Amino acid sequence: MFGPSAWLSHLSPTFADMARTRTVFRCMSCGVGAPKWSGRCAGCGDWNTLSEELEAAEPSLVPLAASSPPTPITQLTSSDGAPVRTGIDELDRVLGGGLVPGSVTLLGGEPGVGKSTLVLQVLAARARAGATVLYVTGEESADQVRLRAERVGALHDGLLLAAETSVGNIAVHIEATSPDLVVVDSVQTLFDAQYSSAPGSVTQVRECAHRLVQIAKATATSVILVGHVTKDGQLSGPRTLEHVVDTVLSLEGDRHHDLRLLRASKHRFGATDEVGMFTVRGDGLEGLEDPSSLLLGDRTPDLPGSVVVPAMEGHRPLLVEVQSLVAPSSLAQPRRSVQGLDSGRLSLLLAVLQQRVGPDLSHHDVYAMTVGGVKVVEPATDLAACLAVVSSAADRPIPPDVVACGEVGLGGELRQVQRLERRLNEAARLGFRRAIVPHSAPLMAIPMEVERVASVRDAILLLGLLDARSAG
Repeated sequence: MFGPSAWLSHLSPTFADMARTRTVFRCMSCGVGAPKWSGRCAGCGDWNTLSEELEAAEPSLVPLAASSPPTPITQLTSSDGAPVRTGIDELDRVLGGGLVPGSVTLLGGEPGVGKSTLVLQVLAARARAGATVLYVTGEESADQVRLRAERVGALHDGLLLAAETSVGNIAVHIEATSPDLVVVDSVQTLFDAQYSSAPGSVTQVRECAHRLVQIAKATATSVILVGHVTKDGQLSGPRTLEHVVDTVLSLEGDRHHDLRLLRASKHRFGATDEVGMFTVRGDGLEGLEDPSSLLLGDRTPDLPGSVVVPAMEGHRPLLVEVQSLVAPSSLAQPRRSVQGLDSGRLSLLLAVLQQRVGPDLSHHDVYAMTVGGVKVVEPATDLAACLAVVSSAADRPIPPDVVACGEVGLGGELRQVQRLERRLNEAARLGFRRAIVPHSAPLMAIPMEVERVASVRDAILLLGLLDARSAG
């Protein structure tokens, strides 16, 4: 009589393989598995993220041989890990000099923001510098990539192109061509034949990423993985995808505006506080050396509800116009519409104005936004937002040569912000002559008039937006 193992051996390989697998429902956000489907993931709490997959019921354990014995760290010599410039200055700024050989970078962003265009420009720049580069496309055909390369001027003999989704075949291409840089667009289209789940599933994304990381470390090849994002703006796939790579970049921007911001949320080889800025052109993305001039280029002077704030994006000062519109409302709950600012922060500032300054906004719709598609959520914009709201409510313009910068507390007091001198120097360079700052701001050698005030009420009175009686 046959035992279980002998009985399975008489079955066809298909049924035997099925018997050695099990069904698991894995979360697309965090990768946690569950034996049955449910509407909410028990690991991260997200809704409708569980996907059915097949995985081995008893994974085989293969004894591994150590690649090298443990060595005292003092006896190790540092390898050549200096970053190599990509040829795109704004990208090099974010990466701290360039791509490190053997590193793996994950680039995410919304559809249509310019991820594929940016990596194609990087490949072309490296190819023109004499490097061998490989572009693996899994979403578009080779002909589609060729048309984009013509548009952005990325045609070069050193740029190799492969339309491939099998990670095993990609490994063969890398071994055959020995490239200095590989771009995979995108990681959600890859699959490993060892796993039965569909491309884009948690298992496939995780295992394909692990495989590419191993190849990058073994061959000292720089790899860029292009990734999708969810509707919440988070990178699609398991969280282990972000942990396994060396650098996580995100390309942000409003598709209705030309400004694009490149940020690093993780970078093992440097800081993550730098921001790269691009503008969309007909021939690709172009780095911005002076983004403030672009953002203020269409500004209308003497417009009520408009004020400029010197914000900081990384180490770079950026002058942004904050606009507000206050209009009477017939609704029981007036509208509060915000674009480019923190909506919760604006609600707090409106409460401070109501209680500490005096203008009654409870029966008015309030609209606030930053111009140009840039998002500024730092507290340094508090004073500018308050002044813009009061200026619109009083229908009195703020002088066009004034910038305002400061954090507003719940008592209406103004607090210091970091790197104030650098912010105001940038404002002075662009022709601004007056700055409204907190009273505790340090002394600065700046070619402009710096006026220190203790509270948002004092700033409003200083600019003449309200008289003393109306300001409470």
